[in-house]
Amino acid sequence: MDSEKVDCEKEAENNIQVEKVLHMTAGEGEYSYDKNALIQHMLLQEKVISKAKHLIEASIVELLSGNECLKIADLGCSSGPKAYLPTWDVIESLHSVCCRLNHKPPDLQVFLNDFPGNDFNSTFKLLPSFYARIKRETGEEFGQCFVAAVPGSFYGRLFPPRSLHFVFSSYALHWLSQVPKGLVSESGISLNKENIYIAKTSPPSVHKAYFDQFEDDFTTFLKSRSEELKLGGRMVLALKSDDKRYHNTWDVFVKAINDLVLEGLIEESKLESFNVPYYGPSDEEIKRLVQQEGSFSIHKLETYYQNWYVGFDNNGNKLDYCETAKQMAIRFKAIAKPLVASHFGNDIVDEIYKRFSVKLIDSLETGLGVSPYLLISLIRK
Repeated sequence: MDSEKVDCEKEAENNIQVEKVLHMTAGEGEYSYDKNALIQHMLLQEKVISKAKHLIEASIVELLSGNECLKIADLGCSSGPKAYLPTWDVIESLHSVCCRLNHKPPDLQVFLNDFPGNDFNSTFKLLPSFYARIKRETGEEFGQCFVAAVPGSFYGRLFPPRSLHFVFSSYALHWLSQVPKGLVSESGISLNKENIYIAKTSPPSVHKAYFDQFEDDFTTFLKSRSEELKLGGRMVLALKSDDKRYHNTWDVFVKAINDLVLEGLIEESKLESFNVPYYGPSDEEIKRLVQQEGSFSIHKLETYYQNWYVGFDNNGNKLDYCETAKQMAIRFKAIAKPLVASHFGNDIVDEIYKRFSVKLIDSLETGLGVSPYLLISLIRK
């Protein structure tokens, strides 16, 4: 077997592994995503989705005419209550537009997509209450809504040609299909020593490796959606960006791991071989890649900044920095535990997140705990 074939097989194996671990913590346990998605009203992601509502409504207006059934897809839907937030915003926008224009509401066919390892069971348990909410808040005259799951990676084809009218993706496209290549030297030494993502101390080669992987993935995403969307179809994307003026969550997270390395509880080689398959692009990078791929025109591209400190819990009670940090760590654990546990082992995960919670307090107190994100509205040419 030649070396090139071996390298291809190893690459395929790595991709499969990423698909296995890039999913929310399943089930209904203490640290499941289903249980923790409602922490602080899901404010960080819910605010992002609400910011995208005007883009969704503008898309609905353009798609309404001549379509008896709108086919929409939510790519990277996750699980539990959060999975229905984008669909509900589409329904609210559709109801508002139809009332304003005195237009008969079309039926909706909604496809929820995520990796096969996603906990779709917890999502579909909520479907009866979701259907009941539609009738309760939009009335009997609203069209039928049909929800289905489409497991698979959105870095590739998921639907038949020209079958979709509208695509939405929230907080998913900053996850890469695989850990970037080129993060280890020819002699086997980590080029991103003591980091797990792009940090201020990362060399230019690491930045390039991460961007190259994002370029490949995002271009594949655009090409796949261009084949699936009807001409004039719309796409609204919300994804994290990066701004070195503020603290990145992964930079805070690695400090907790570094402490455990210094204490001998995690091997240094384990840290050096851990790199997160994540990239927060800039608005200029997005513009360039969309223009380069060529299938879409940019309708809107907006940048927002969201403070990590939201101030209140589900019941409206004020939270201090310590409690906020604790809840952030729990929620982050619900999101990233499979990824972290697959590399460092289940036995040390709880301690990592305990230390992470303490590290977060500094970001909150200094006001540097801020997440930039991009909202992008695209039109299929």
